[in-house]
Amino acid sequence: MTASRTQHFTAAGLVLAVALSVTWLSFTQEPVEAFLFPRLISVVFSVLAAWNFIRAASGLAKVGTGLTIRHAGNIWPGLLVMLIYALFAAKTFGFYASSVVAFLAIYTLYDPTPISNGRGWARRVIVTIGFMIVIYGLFALLLRVQTPRGLFI
Repeated sequence: MTASRTQHFTAAGLVLAVALSVTWLSFTQEPVEAFLFPRLISVVFSVLAAWNFIRAASGLAKVGTGLTIRHAGNIWPGLLVMLIYALFAAKTFGFYASSVVAFLAIYTLYDPTPISNGRGWARRVIVTIGFMIVIYGLFALLLRVQTPRGLFI
């Protein structure tokens, strides 16, 4: 197996393991009504992850040459923000308040516009507010999903 194929296979296996874990968790939690949306989404993602794993195992996933150390280094800042968000901020400060901060932080980290650019900040804030309006409308109004409550609800 080549290094590229090994990377595809390993990543696909990890994604499948996470997808199956989330699916199992969504089917073992109560109350049933609160986990209807997570169950639906987790099953869809598990099917897609299984399909991706089969493609990687059979050698059909031939996109790219793999992940270099340089590219992995570009991923770490956003990954760190998401870990802080998932493990601490969402439960402590509330889903929507911490989502605004996490989205704005990740957008700022990866936006090529200089931090000193005022128009860049205006665009970041407008996009963040628009994104959060869509997320609130989707989760709270349309799907009625229970989100973590915290200090700022």
